Amino acid sequence: MTSTSTSTSTATSTATSTGQPRPEYPRPQFVRPDWLNLNGRWQFETDRGDSGLERGLVERDLGGEILVPFCPESELSGIGDVDFMEAVWYRRTFAVPEQWRGRDVLVHFQAVDHDTTVWADGAEVARHRGGSTPFSANLGDVAGREVTLVVRARDHRAGPQARGKQSDQYGNHDCHYTRTTGIWQTVWLEPVPTSHLNRPRITPDVAGSAFHVEVPLAGPRRGLTVKATLTDDAGVVATAQARADLDLAVRLTLAVPAERRKLWSVGSGHLYDLAFELVDADGTVVDQATSYAGLRSVSIDGKAVLLNGEPVFQRLVLDQGYYADGLLTAPDDAALVADIELSLAAGFNGARLHQKVFEERFLYHADRLGYLVWGEFPDWGCNVGRDGDNQQPTATYVTQWLEAVERDYSHPSIVGWCPLNETWQRMHDRFTVLDDVMRGMFLATKAADQSRPVLDTSGYSHRVPETDIYDSHNYEQNPAKFAEAMKGLAEGKPYVNDGGQGKPWSVPYAGQPYFCSEFGGIWWNPDARPDEDSWGYGERCRTLEEFYARFEGLVAVLLDDPDMFGYCYTQLTDVFQEQNGVYRFDRSEKFDLERVRAAQTRTAAIEKGRG
Repeated sequence: MTSTSTSTSTATSTATSTGQPRPEYPRPQFVRPDWLNLNGRWQFETDRGDSGLERGLVERDLGGEILVPFCPESELSGIGDVDFMEAVWYRRTFAVPEQWRGRDVLVHFQAVDHDTTVWADGAEVARHRGGSTPFSANLGDVAGREVTLVVRARDHRAGPQARGKQSDQYGNHDCHYTRTTGIWQTVWLEPVPTSHLNRPRITPDVAGSAFHVEVPLAGPRRGLTVKATLTDDAGVVATAQARADLDLAVRLTLAVPAERRKLWSVGSGHLYDLAFELVDADGTVVDQATSYAGLRSVSIDGKAVLLNGEPVFQRLVLDQGYYADGLLTAPDDAALVADIELSLAAGFNGARLHQKVFEERFLYHADRLGYLVWGEFPDWGCNVGRDGDNQQPTATYVTQWLEAVERDYSHPSIVGWCPLNETWQRMHDRFTVLDDVMRGMFLATKAADQSRPVLDTSGYSHRVPETDIYDSHNYEQNPAKFAEAMKGLAEGKPYVNDGGQGKPWSVPYAGQPYFCSEFGGIWWNPDARPDEDSWGYGERCRTLEEFYARFEGLVAVLLDDPDMFGYCYTQLTDVFQEQNGVYRFDRSEKFDLERVRAAQTRTAAIEKGRG
């Protein structure tokens, strides 16, 4: 791996990081040197009746205080209010650095749940729907003066809305957990010239030993040129440039010579550094930013999913990205790294990021550690209709998912996309909203990214016949019964989730690569009190040895299937009452990790005799 850490560390926040929560640069794959972190103390007020606009909350001080970027339900926010909040308000006044004069100032919100309006000095500057993806507002040339930001986030409890695992009841229940409302990722500023670079799309080309880069521009004008430089530890690998006044997005190819070619692979996250410059006709650098890229390919050969042309069994773990003190927000950057390291220590080589669009810094660490990732949309929250038409995802599901795919397109760690999860609904002879939206999300993903496989939905109700991947969820706890249920894959009749009673949920399997994307979930918590809420799948293990027997038996069924390209074990950690993790909710160990690791790391059947 090259010194990609320099790409992120050279962007030093103008704000002091002393005591500031989450001070690190929030967008490590597109880094500018000047920025200002706005995390910290903000004024705050809960607006349970969503009447704040009428009551003048845009104009006046708010009654409380919160520690951004932690949501008000979390302990780390300083509030810890877990009741429903129809709306919440934030207010902060800050000074914009004088040295930014002559440039427009952008305010970035990495994620706010769920519908957001932003005012700057009393004027509305942004609206955004969706709790998982970033958005920005241009404040203009405001350098050298104070600006007051006011933010309202609405989070209605009723109706279809992409909530992920956030509880729809007052308390936690089943696999639904404490809600997140409002700001839950970093808020920050950066200055940009009128003509500036927008975030590039970086596509690795292993067959051609190159990177193809698209660089969209804001405010393009005559005489501008975009230059890109690819480097590794030995220096410059390749350069390319093109006029920036002919196309809306500049397209460049950076060829990697054979002697400088090193592939990104599992456990070896080799990354090249990338530098971009926007240069005018006089040779003056108008704008500049740094990034990084990993050279790797994902392809399909029969029922195998290949990485760099070789079968790699995907030993994935279900990671829900919850923290006891920060909920959806990691308490610090080290916690993101620790979760990946915990997974690797247990023998997993990647994760299905479940019902959450993880923050970009998690993906940065996955990139540099060689950790496989499946991106997923937090679609739960639309099961509000009648039987047979019960799933009611709205058009905004497509919009929000496309924002997530665009944000994360260039991360080499992402090896697959999964727009939906467990969208159970029986098949019949009428088209439904689920049919339309699932197909829309699948086609939109394929249009946005031809370099990765797309799974139309994880488990349950597959509605897209040409989906690249097919899967199932199976929580049978008896290894022998599990093996019996899964054995039909060899004859093209794999285990498929259905509603029983002759009411299928999915279109038929068509020979795609197949994996069991949820299994296990073995219930083990030796510390649970008899009166404590605690659950896992199946009967609770009576002894630690019983856990190992189940785990080893279930894993072996999937590893030994020559037609199975991977699996996803539920789950990395306990999450509140769901106590079936490899680790406790506080990330402490529950098991002999060497034994857990040994069960997973032997060669899988699909990895033998290929390549």
